[in-house]
Amino acid sequence: MGDMFRFVVENIGHVFPILLSAAVAVVIILERSMALMVHYPMNNYEPFFDRLRGLIMRDRVQEAVALCEQYRSKPAARVARAGLMRAHQPEELIENGLQIAVSEATERIQARTAFLATIANVSTLFGLLGTIVGLVQSFNAVGSATAQQRSALLAQGISTAMNATMLGLGVAIPCMIAYAILINRSTKIVGQIEQAAIRVHDLMQQRYFTVENSDTQGGADEDAFPGPKLVRRRS
Repeated sequence: MGDMFRFVVENIGHVFPILLSAAVAVVIILERSMALMVHYPMNNYEPFFDRLRGLIMRDRVQEAVALCEQYRSKPAARVARAGLMRAHQPEELIENGLQIAVSEATERIQARTAFLATIANVSTLFGLLGTIVGLVQSFNAVGSATAQQRSALLAQGISTAMNATMLGLGVAIPCMIAYAILINRSTKIVGQIEQAAIRVHDLMQQRYFTVENSDTQGGADEDAFPGPKLVRRRS
């Protein structure tokens, strides 16, 4: 560890890009970890949709929207709210609203994670560049040195080259591990919000046919249910 620290201090110009990449990677990993493991996952996903289903099937859309507002930090709840906000519009507009909400949520969920793979590749290349520079410098020094100095200079140059490679890989490997973990988490959350959109759309269709059948059999009173009515019509 002491040799590596000394190497960094003595070759700060060569290793600065690697250190900068490491600092950026740490910030991204911390921010994305908090988002994907704390803020975005909806641990009470099934109970939330059980309550939402009960409200939608009773045509209490405003209360369903208010329930989604309570979980507005969760992408799945935001997607559900986007569909409910168009509950009084034609079916095509409801579908469009859900698709837009899913697209926006997916973009937020996947934001900046791909940078980790780029940082891993760039760090490896910077380490390789440092290796080449170290070898070139050592061979140049050996060419102009005395016989007694050549062994020491060559060993020093090879040590510098290997340290550069090790530093680059030391940044790249954790970045790739973090990237794999975060991609796995984001994929699960994206699947959750896509399922939320399908569920909301399905609940609206169920409610439409329930109301339609009630109207056919006995004539439903439109004022019996508070909030906007679910509408299913194609323009």
